[in-house]
Amino acid sequence: MSRAITTLLAAVLTTSAIAGDSYHVYFGCYTNAKSGSKGIHISKFNTATGDLSEPDLAAETGSPSFLAIHPSKKYLYAVGEMGTPGQKGGGVSAFKISQPDGKLTLINQVSSVGAGPCHISVDKTGKMAMVANYGGGSVASYSIQDNGGLSEAQTFVQHEGSSVNLKRQAGPHAHSLNTSPDNRFGFACDLGLDKVLIYKLDPTSGKMTAHGHATVAPGSGPRHFAFHPSGKYAFVNNEILMTVTTFAYDAEKGTLTEIATVSTLPEADRSKTGLSTAETVAHPNGKFVYVSNRTHDTIAVFSCDPATGKLTLIQNAPAEGEIPRNFNLDPTGKWMIVAHQNSNTAALFKVDQDSGKLSFTGKKIKVGGSVCVRFLAVE
Repeated sequence: MSRAITTLLAAVLTTSAIAGDSYHVYFGCYTNAKSGSKGIHISKFNTATGDLSEPDLAAETGSPSFLAIHPSKKYLYAVGEMGTPGQKGGGVSAFKISQPDGKLTLINQVSSVGAGPCHISVDKTGKMAMVANYGGGSVASYSIQDNGGLSEAQTFVQHEGSSVNLKRQAGPHAHSLNTSPDNRFGFACDLGLDKVLIYKLDPTSGKMTAHGHATVAPGSGPRHFAFHPSGKYAFVNNEILMTVTTFAYDAEKGTLTEIATVSTLPEADRSKTGLSTAETVAHPNGKFVYVSNRTHDTIAVFSCDPATGKLTLIQNAPAEGEIPRNFNLDPTGKWMIVAHQNSNTAALFKVDQDSGKLSFTGKKIKVGGSVCVRFLAVE
């Protein structure tokens, strides 16, 4: 084979490999005068090179603060954290994803029924979606139609009660709703109740029924939830007390049992006030767990003992922006993108595969009011 042909073949293979490592990165954003955002924004990211493009507008919509991608990769769902004309609650929108540009086309929008929708997830079959309403302290579930659109709410549950922090917990505040690895149960963290309410899921009907609950220490304020890749453990960050709780998960019974709770802050900062956690993410290798600390403006990095699920704080990495909300690992687990609500930016970090620690790459892009990060492979 001639040198020219060999060089050409190598170039083709290299280009193909890089193309295969390309992802769309969707940013859910607050749309207001301060952010300047108009809706969901999209960047391109390459896991081989670490290239992250400046974002474009993928869809214009009101305050899409949290996003979820359908298992088929054909649809994207967003909560609209604002009032919707003619609807009792906020909006929940379904979009069709165009490949290869990743742009979004609205399919339909329905009511979240409760006020202040803040989180959305899709079950593993792609047949139902679930929403948590922070303002109203409620949860709702929906059937996903053949065209990717959403039905009206098939289940609506109003949480009831309060907890010890009269300022933050005078009533219920549902903050997230995630599914179990086997797709049988949904777990709703309610900041106002200091509970993780557990629901049994029926993807065929799109309905949920109450199953039980787990509790955290009074005044904790549970916010976001993540399962360990093994499915044996679950992690809940507690917004008010700046902690993260590890639970053992009994998949057969659909129950959570607390193992341990640790601080997300370095010891010197644990007496500080006005701080709050936001997101919880478990690394796909099961060795590390990450939690974002707002106002402290760091990402807490924990090592995870796979035999016990217990966490040990090993780093508080500067988030490189103000008010880090949601963040996410790319599918390879080698990179992390952190969204900064108040800085109107997002920063790219490299993840050390041995230690789990984060190092800032120096790459930061402008994304107005960014509070959610989702990856989707370019097809």
